[in-house]
Amino acid sequence: MDIQFIKSTDADHLMNWQMICDAIIAGHKLPKATLGDQFLDCGNKTLLSRAAAIQGLGQGVKSVTVSPDNPQRNLPTVQGAMLIFDDETGTPKAMIESDIVTKWKTAGDSVLGAKLLANPEPENLLIVGAGTVGDNLIDAYRAIFPSIKNVSIWNRTFKNAEKLATKKDAHAVENLAEACGQNDIVSAATYCLEPLIKGEWIKPGTHVDLIGAFKADMREADDALLQKARIFVDSFETTVDHIGELIIPLASGAIERSAVLGDFYDLVVECHSELTR
Repeated sequence: MDIQFIKSTDADHLMNWQMICDAIIAGHKLPKATLGDQFLDCGNKTLLSRAAAIQGLGQGVKSVTVSPDNPQRNLPTVQGAMLIFDDETGTPKAMIESDIVTKWKTAGDSVLGAKLLANPEPENLLIVGAGTVGDNLIDAYRAIFPSIKNVSIWNRTFKNAEKLATKKDAHAVENLAEACGQNDIVSAATYCLEPLIKGEWIKPGTHVDLIGAFKADMREADDALLQKARIFVDSFETTVDHIGELIIPLASGAIERSAVLGDFYDLVVECHSELTR
């Protein structure tokens, strides 16, 4: 059995953000994936495994550890790998370093969502969170939206925002409320348990991109923001009953299930003419 091991250095230079958006669109024109998740909490660390199968394409399992203290050790917060299996035989075909999957798929989902839903010519972008995902988001948004002129970065630790801003020709901001009200797109990639972004800060027409919540006790936006928003998700199967961003306000009655208007499968169909123009 010959399994190909693919490192980030093997494939990263072969991809670009428009290619990733096109690939995600193509994927959502295929039969819907069968999905399964497993979460194991180990103190403040999490082992997350997600399996997916698409008839005619294959099966895959991505397993990562999320270790919030790792930056203090000069190690990545998220580490892992993805294993790909042949559709017909079930033979393992490839093992892929998870950082390349996380980079392109996570930020790719975000910019595709914005391409489908946001003002087509945004000028001002706010990144909330100065980690690796925030870094990738800046590149992705600039590539898909050449109209962006100003990029701001907010982080709980201001010096980390300053560090990323210097690297990315952006500027660090300290007042999150003020920054949220001044930007066309607000993209958040944090590990928050309590809402960080408040609805009262967000002006009409702003596209808010929430990435960080991946467990049932995590959320980045408050009830007021969800109540005033048109809500879409990347996948119903991995969000509505899985992440605190929706579980908590649904359980409290702050929003109804009908408030979640669609996912990528719906949006790709509805926006097909726009996507292929």
